[in-house]
Amino acid sequence: MVNSTQNITLITCGNFDMKYIDKVANTVKMVFHREVTIRNGNVELIEYYNPSRRQYNGDLLLKKVDSLRNPGENKIMGLFQVDLFIPILTYIFGQAYLNGSTGISSNYRLYNERYGLKPDNELMLTRFQKEVVHELGHEFGLIHCFTPDCVMQSSTYVEDIDQKSIRFCRSCNSKLGL
Repeated sequence: MVNSTQNITLITCGNFDMKYIDKVANTVKMVFHREVTIRNGNVELIEYYNPSRRQYNGDLLLKKVDSLRNPGENKIMGLFQVDLFIPILTYIFGQAYLNGSTGISSNYRLYNERYGLKPDNELMLTRFQKEVVHELGHEFGLIHCFTPDCVMQSSTYVEDIDQKSIRFCRSCNSKLGL
């Protein structure tokens, strides 16, 4: 259940447009019904880069973001623009500590151009918003959901993200107490 006193902080780890991040923050605020703080996190990414995979290690970045927590911050989400992986998967859109306080999300694989399609910045933003909400859902204790349009539905491919809503299903809402 979501504790209404828990705050959410989005930590930008990259060169994001602030209007874009404000839209992400407003979505998180709307879904979780709480204030959202945005701050910059200076992460030197080179030490997380795996040259043989040409990707960044999500497990290590998750630990790094966790170390960036300021006193009084309950739930934090590191926002990235790099290609993430974990050793058992080819790539990930994000990850979080289940029932924890830290998560990461990247928009790297959310651009249509990566799949030979014409650019659609609004679609990419919506995908990123869904992924951030999804990972925060894990932080608040939710596991993957089998309700087709729930934001907690697992996403292996970008098309999976497109199929789900930006909101929690009734069951997940109930578990969160929203």
